[in-house]
Parts: sequence; structure tokens; C-alpha cells
Amino acid sequence: MSFPRYPAYKDSGVPWFGEVPKHWHVAPLKAFIDRIESGVSVNATDTPAESEQFGVLKTSCVYTGQFDAAENKAVVNAEYDRVACPVVANTLIVSRMNTPDLVGAAGLTRADHPTLFLPDRLWQVFPKGIRADFLYFWTRTASYRAQVEMACAGTSSSMQNLGQDDFRSFMFVSPPPDEQAGIAHFLDRETAKIDALVTEQEQLITLLKEKRQAVISHAVTKGLGPSVPMKDSGVEWLGEVPAHWQVNRLQRVVKPGTSVTYGIVQAGPDVEDGVPYIRTSDMSGDELPLDGYPKTSPEIDASYARSRVSVGDLVIAIRATVGKCLPVPKQLDGANLTQGTARIAPGPDTDPGYLLAFLTGNGAQTYFDRMAKGATFREITLEVLRKAPVLIPPLEEQDEIARWVTRRSDQFLALIREAKQAQNLLLERRSALISAAVTGQIDVRNLEAFHAA
Repeated sequence: MSFPRYPAYKDSGVPWFGEVPKHWHVAPLKAFIDRIESGVSVNATDTPAESEQFGVLKTSCVYTGQFDAAENKAVVNAEYDRVACPVVANTLIVSRMNTPDLVGAAGLTRADHPTLFLPDRLWQVFPKGIRADFLYFWTRTASYRAQVEMACAGTSSSMQNLGQDDFRSFMFVSPPPDEQAGIAHFLDRETAKIDALVTEQEQLITLLKEKRQAVISHAVTKGLGPSVPMKDSGVEWLGEVPAHWQVNRLQRVVKPGTSVTYGIVQAGPDVEDGVPYIRTSDMSGDELPLDGYPKTSPEIDASYARSRVSVGDLVIAIRATVGKCLPVPKQLDGANLTQGTARIAPGPDTDPGYLLAFLTGNGAQTYFDRMAKGATFREITLEVLRKAPVLIPPLEEQDEIARWVTRRSDQFLALIREAKQAQNLLLERRSALISAAVTGQIDVRNLEAFHAA
């Protein structure tokens, strides 16, 4: 759908805005701010506050670009007299200290929350002469982010701080009050439509992932034959398996002379021409990245030769994303690991593709989930990993299952990529629509009049 433009424009004098409607007002943000309040740091539990308790907001309450009151921690009773800045309606909650991508993140409050308070890393911005919802939509634009990035330039690359004076000096463009209301209502309605479509794509992605997992799990526990004789595996979460399959332990199906082992404990400083090592943080996708790894010295690598990986090996996470398993590509031949990951070198009677599929299936993942220790930081021991039950069909059947799983898995992954691409296009459309509306690049007045009629 195309939108009309305003009949007359003027040069805003601000690079991020370009031309704006002739009757709009360009001024520093401080002209539209009544005050900015901040809370204090207080001791709190790791759980959200209940209805009668005081809570302190977490900085994650604005990470999604929406204000989420549920992102809070219960304040301990002894700190009740120290809390400050309760949440009130029609204000902006702004993250004034965060990572480069999240500093300046903002959310709109639509209701009072008298028992929720701000920490010192969040601001509550009280607008004046401007609608809070219009101001909020402006914080979702590229012009706002550009000014945040400029204000925070030169500070730490991992944690940045946005000063109040810088925030107040941001350039802002304001339409008359009736247009503010019309634009805010328009964006509420149109972004809700887009968000509903984004949610549909997210649900589709979840369904496709579940179906892919089910397909893999069935193949590696029941085989590909529909009427093969079955037997009790003796393992609760594997159930009945083909009668001619063996039930073994992971440590018994690896290459002779190797063991299932984790990697380097202390990798030392990054060495430019050193040996790359794989971390659990490198295992978030569907395959290992081909570059971007930190590197350790050849001397440290040599002392951990047992965890040096080769093409055909598997890397499995034993911390954080416990059980995540990925194959080693040829570009990482000779790389090493950290202590959060472990090397599995399949033996001559074990097809690497089959073993990867088995370890990815629901049966193995159930085992890892049950054996993992820790609430916020989960991990399994090497002993637990080595004793993981593994189903081993004849080698020829392993190869057949591996090739079948790869074909079916690739089909699902292609559909997932399409859904993610559609989701990204919707989000880009959402961002572009907000920017165009709040900077006056489109005129929605007649559209709002139509909906109001």
C-alpha cells in the first residue's frame, strides 16, 4: 500500500530527518521533556515480585522495544525503604547503560505500576507538550538510533552509557497535537497487524522445528523400515528399537586411541597466528561458523592435543546449551576446543552423520536434559557424556539413515529459512513504516479521518 506525502516540506537542517512537513517543529528533545527520573540499585531476589511485593525492573524490561512489566525482581524486605521512582503511565522507560545494541532501548508504559520501581540503569522520561506514544514510536526510528550511537561513541565496546545531557540534546521533530494523535493511532493499528503476521511466522518456525526434530528422532530410534521386528532397548527414553540394533555407550563407539574429552581450560591471550578454538557461544546456529574464532598459542594447543578436532569429528556442548552437537567442517580441521565443549571422534563402525543425527534426536537430548546440573548455568560431566546410551544399527543402515535424515532435514531447514526471511521482511516493513510516519515522509491524516468516521 502506498501513502500520500504532505503538500509542502522544508529542510529540517538535521541530516537524519532531511525534509519534514513545513508546519512541523524541529527542536532539541529537551523542549519536550518535563523531567527524567532514575531509580536506585537495591538488593533483590532472582524471582519476579508477586502482587503484594515491591519489585525492581530489570534492564531487560525494554529489550524487545516494548515495556514488559513482568521483567522484574522481587525487592528484599530490608530494602523497601530505599526503592525509588515507581512506574507511572504514559512515560518512557529508557535503558541508559547497556551493550551498544541495547543502550537507549525504550518502552512505553501504558498503566501505573505503583509497586514496581526503577534501578539506577533505567530512566523514566516524562514528556511535555508531546504525546508519550508518539515519542515512543520515534525511539524506534533510525534517526533516534543514529543519535544514540553518536552520543555513545568512544565509550566501552561492551558496555556503553547514555548521558542525560546528550539525550536531551537529541534533535526531534514534532507535528501539531492532533497529528501526533493520528500518527500514533495509525502506527498502533498498522504495527499490530504486522506484529500478528510476525507471530504467525514465529509459530510456523516453531512447528517446522518440532516436525524436523520428530522426523530425526523417529529415524534414529525406529529405523526406516515400517515393519522391522522390535525389542525393548532397556532405556526408558528410547523405548522399543529395531531388534537387530545394538545399545551401546558413547565412549565405546569412538575412534580407537581417542576419548570423549573437553578442551583447553585456560586459552590465554588471543594470538594472531595461533590455533583457533571452538566455544559454546560458537554453536548457536545450525553449523559451526568458518571464521571469527579466538586463537591460542601453539604451545597451549600442543598440551591439549587430545581435544584437537579433525574433519568427521563432532563437537558437543557440555555447558550452557548442553547437548548441542555440530560436525567439524574441513575449514576447522586442526582447531581446538574450550572446556565447555567436547570432541567426539566416531570410530570405524560408526557413521558420523548417523551419530550426529542420534545425538540431535529427542532420546539423547532427554538424557542430557535429565543429567544436566545447575539452574542458571547448566552442565554435564564428561563421565555423563561418555556413558550416554547410543543406538548402533549395522554400518550400512547407519549410512542410509544419515542420508535420509540429511535430505528431510534440509527440506525443513529450507522452509524455516523462508519463514525467517518473511519474518525479517515484515520487521523491515514495520521499521520503515514507523520512520516514515513519525518524520512526516507520509501523510496519514486522511487515513485516520476515515477510520474515525
